[in-house]
Amino acid sequence: MTRHTFHAMGCEVAVGGATEEEAERIRGLFDVRDRLFSRFVAASELNRVNAATGGVVVVSTAFARMVEVALDAAARTDGLVDPTLGVALEAAGYDRHFDELRQDPRPPEQGAPGRWPDLGVSGRMLRRAPGTRIDLNGVVKSRTVDDALRLLAGPGFVSAGGDLATTTPLDVAVPGGAVVHVKSGGLATSSRAKRRWQRGGKWQHHLIDPGTGRPSESLWTDVTVSAGSCLDADVAAKAAFLLGEVGPYWLDERRLAGRFVLPWGGAVFSTGWPAGAEREVASRCA
Repeated sequence: MTRHTFHAMGCEVAVGGATEEEAERIRGLFDVRDRLFSRFVAASELNRVNAATGGVVVVSTAFARMVEVALDAAARTDGLVDPTLGVALEAAGYDRHFDELRQDPRPPEQGAPGRWPDLGVSGRMLRRAPGTRIDLNGVVKSRTVDDALRLLAGPGFVSAGGDLATTTPLDVAVPGGAVVHVKSGGLATSSRAKRRWQRGGKWQHHLIDPGTGRPSESLWTDVTVSAGSCLDADVAAKAAFLLGEVGPYWLDERRLAGRFVLPWGGAVFSTGWPAGAEREVASRCA
C-alpha cells in the first residue's frame, strides 16, 4: 500500500492507499483547516473571531459548521469536551506551537471554566459570551481525519498524531507498548504523557477540566477508544479521560471499546474491549 506523510496541525499525518492526486488533496484539506482553526496562525479565522468585540460575529460557513460539530460533542458529553477553553489553555501556558514551548519558571495562571452553553451558531452568525475564547482542537483534527479518508477512492487510512480512521485492516501501536488490530472505523487516544510542559516547576497538559479551567488531574495517562469514526472515538476518549475512574463505565453505557493506561503501568479496559486482542496481534507482529 502506498504511504504519504507530511506535517500538519502540529503532528505527522500519514496517508495510506492514496494516489498522488488524492494525497495532495488531503494535504490541502489539512492546510486549509489549520489556517482556519489554529490558535497559532495569526491570521486564522479562529483568532479573528476571538479578537472580535461584541457578542455576535459573522463567520464563514466552514467555521460555523465546525462550531456546530463542537457543540454537538459538548452536548453528547455533558460539557466535558468544551469548545470554550481557550482562556484556560493559555493560562496553563499553551500559548504557542507545542514545539516552541519551553520550561517556564512562572506559575500557571488560573484558567476560566468552560461555558459552552453560552456559545451558539445560527447560519453564519456566531454568538458567544463576552471574554469567551474558542478553541476547537477538541474536534478539528479528528473531523479532518474522517473527511480526509472520504477523499480516498479505494481502501486506505489516515492518521494524525493519536487519531486514526481506516477502511482497511491495520495493526496499530497504542500507549504502553501494545499493538491492536483495527478492522475499520476510528481509533483515538487522549494522553497527558505527550503534550505536556512545565510552568513553575509543575507539569501542565492540554486536557483541561472544564469545571476548574485547569489541566485535568485524571488518574489515567492515556485513554484509547475505538468507534465508528475518528471524531466519535476522539470525543469519547477525551470525555472518558476527564471522567477519571468513572471513564470505563461511561464507555460501557455507550457500548464503546476503551483502553485506560495507568501511570504505574498496566491497563484497565471497558467491557467492549476484546479480551486478548493485544496479545494475539502482538504475536502475529513478532
